[in-house]
Amino acid sequence: MKITVIGSGYVGLVTGACLAEIGHQVMCFDVDKNKISTLREGKIPIYEPGLDELVVKNIKKERLLFTDNVEDSVAFGSVQFIAVGTPSGEDGSADLNYVLKAAENIGKHMAEQKYIINKSTVPVGTAEKVKTTINAQLKTRGKDIKFDVISNPEFLKEGAAIDDFMKPARIIIGIENQECKPAMEELYAPFQKNHDKIVYMDVPSAELTKYAANCMLAVRISFMNELSRLAEVVGADIDSVRKGIGSDPRIGFNFLYAGVGYGGSCFPKDVKALIRTGRQNEVGLEVVEAAERANKNQKKFFGDKVKKYFGSSISGKKIAVWGLAFKPNTDDMREAPSLDVIADLETQGCTFSVFDPVSMTEAKKVLASSKVKYCQNQAETLDGADALIVFTEWSEFKALDFEMLSKKMKGKAIFDGRNIYDGKVVRRNGFEYFGIGKK
Repeated sequence: MKITVIGSGYVGLVTGACLAEIGHQVMCFDVDKNKISTLREGKIPIYEPGLDELVVKNIKKERLLFTDNVEDSVAFGSVQFIAVGTPSGEDGSADLNYVLKAAENIGKHMAEQKYIINKSTVPVGTAEKVKTTINAQLKTRGKDIKFDVISNPEFLKEGAAIDDFMKPARIIIGIENQECKPAMEELYAPFQKNHDKIVYMDVPSAELTKYAANCMLAVRISFMNELSRLAEVVGADIDSVRKGIGSDPRIGFNFLYAGVGYGGSCFPKDVKALIRTGRQNEVGLEVVEAAERANKNQKKFFGDKVKKYFGSSISGKKIAVWGLAFKPNTDDMREAPSLDVIADLETQGCTFSVFDPVSMTEAKKVLASSKVKYCQNQAETLDGADALIVFTEWSEFKALDFEMLSKKMKGKAIFDGRNIYDGKVVRRNGFEYFGIGKK
């Protein structure tokens, strides 16, 4: 099939590259001319394992094209994926300006039947707004061209997006016209060989499913983080609790790890958007609202650990920081817990020497401070440090070199924001250990 993907950000680029990999002809459109020029050279503006190789491979095979010409993009694909950003507005609602602009462009330039697929994360009712926008443009042009608006939300984990797309657990498709099914079957045929992974439903249900999934996961994380605070007070170990409840097949182990809080481009934004949708419809989503509050509190709770340890002498302390991105295998700094905690401790007079294997460039855009020194490696951060904070569980941080720590650090405190170390081992080597939900 000939497919156009509108938007060459994270979701759009992964979608385009993966659809090209399974044999479709794909054109990715973006209004950013510099980004398109860079992509044509096979250079990827984001970090996602395996994506650069996939893009280069399919450019060479001439299955993946890039354009900043809107007319060419609309003319190219019978299938038009809308995969643009939907950032949070000041009131927490999803900003649909980019989605509706994409719809407007399709309406302005389409000359034949199209399947318009919403891949962006959008609130319930967006498909109707897209349809209205396209119809308005067709009416202005005096054209009567058949089209369908379909909801097909993405479920990609940053750091594992290629695998998630190529080996999907399910493919959610919301349609109102049953005649769309043959086209959707053709589009996703390579994923259907072992068993049927497509789940058809109505459009509003598909739109709500995406938010429901992310908010459910956010609730699990926030629940464990709240429980970790109680565990510390009563002398329990949150990892033992996780094993105990996760072994129940009704619960499972995924997203039960306590930490310094969730971040990234999806959970914070989608939680806010679902809460906003509930309020607009006079439905209180108290569990989701509690998850958001718990996440904010968890970041403060972790910063308070550091402040309590140093007490009145915290001003002037140098803190080594390992990991800045909200999770490993990504350079995404959006809503990263490290930002909140560093900002909090900075007001107390702390300075920081920081290192992240991937996200340093992105971090400098949002963490520009004279009190933050960016280091070349994790060892450099330790020079004269009074404490070490680990925010991101990168593999290279998981084995501590205690000899190096002893030589370089001035202090002996390690604050483990992801519970990646064994506190007993750390203490046995002469350091003080502070995890999440640990005795």
